[in-house]
Amino acid sequence: MTDATARVRELNLYRQYFDLVTAGTKTIEVRVKYPHLTDLAAGDTIRFRMKGTDEICEVRVVRVTEYADFEALLDGEGPANVNPTATREKQLTNIQAIYPPEKEALGALAIEIDTCHPEP
Repeated sequence: MTDATARVRELNLYRQYFDLVTAGTKTIEVRVKYPHLTDLAAGDTIRFRMKGTDEICEVRVVRVTEYADFEALLDGEGPANVNPTATREKQLTNIQAIYPPEKEALGALAIEIDTCHPEP
């Protein structure tokens, strides 16, 4: 992807995940394959906003991989890359609490991210 076609996306994160991204320990972001994310690609920038605040952190998208569901995503990407502070089972429970079955049925995206640049 060239700079001319790279895009900036804005997405919200809960505090626990925002802190992992800013620390550089969370390298895989999990999202449902919503229509507005289907063209997300390597080279794009994601501007994460800490939910309910003005805190932001920009990351570069390294790769986007689609999975049928969250279990396949965790098995394919490795739970430590998604959340190094929680077990696979706890992560699956947390992700499914955010995204109910009808959302998960859309498909799961593993978004590999790199180089967090927090902004004040």
